[in-house]
Amino acid sequence: MERLVECVPNFSEGRREEVIVSIASEIEAIQGVILLDRHMDVDHNRSVLTFIAPPQEAKEGAFLAIKKASELINMNKHKGEHPRIGATDVVPFVPLRNTTIVECVILVEELGEQVGRELGIPVYLYGDAARTPERKDLAKIRRGEFEGLKMELGKNPERIPDYGPNRIHETAGATVIGARPFLVAYNVNLLTEDIDIAKRIARSIRESSGGFKSVKAMGFKLHRRGMVQVSMNLVNYTHTSIKTVFKEINRQAEALGVEIAESEIVGLVPRDALLGTTPEQLKVVHFSEDKIIENRIKRATI
Repeated sequence: MERLVECVPNFSEGRREEVIVSIASEIEAIQGVILLDRHMDVDHNRSVLTFIAPPQEAKEGAFLAIKKASELINMNKHKGEHPRIGATDVVPFVPLRNTTIVECVILVEELGEQVGRELGIPVYLYGDAARTPERKDLAKIRRGEFEGLKMELGKNPERIPDYGPNRIHETAGATVIGARPFLVAYNVNLLTEDIDIAKRIARSIRESSGGFKSVKAMGFKLHRRGMVQVSMNLVNYTHTSIKTVFKEINRQAEALGVEIAESEIVGLVPRDALLGTTPEQLKVVHFSEDKIIENRIKRATI
């Protein structure tokens, strides 16, 4: 069977569709690359693309996407709810078929060196590719976001990148590239404008604050929709399921007199991540069978 990896680059642009179309076109131009999903979020001002390819083709597609994003996105003008440090904020590689996390780490190192050398963008390695324990955690690399990193690079030795110059790229910022297992990006929107409620619930469920294992969570305000959001990464959904976090968020929200409006899956989800529940029970919007990654891969590779 063909060797495949998944790549899920996140870009700091969620309002200009033409920019994301242009970036996606760079990825799709590589023979052997299949774009599976495109997700744009206006409030976060962020987009997520999901594609699969043999390892070397995946690396080539990711490089061209990072290059195009550096040409079209100016971080000095970017505003959005989601933490970010660069035009291409993060590029994770995930072993998918007949590949290993070790092979993904090698891809990450090759891509990081190329981005730093050819594009002049500082690159940080995270996840299984991290060179220090502190950089395993994406949130720690993003500390201070683009504006803070711009002030610290070249001055704070703790912020020296793994590849590329020790100074911020004038418009593209910096990029984080890593290798990790499959995770589920999942958001729950609440019918309130009280951001403190979202932050309180997020704090109670995330692992770093004593909550559920393998859950990262933050509270955001969706200004354009008059709601707040508990935004999560379930970094190992076999430890804590979508059903578990939805049930707990609902319990806490009800106790505070707030209802869940809806939830959403960002990108794709493995079939077994939905075991024991249904999209209807989770109030998932815009769900279809194409959201299940096994279905998309099967259809795309037949």
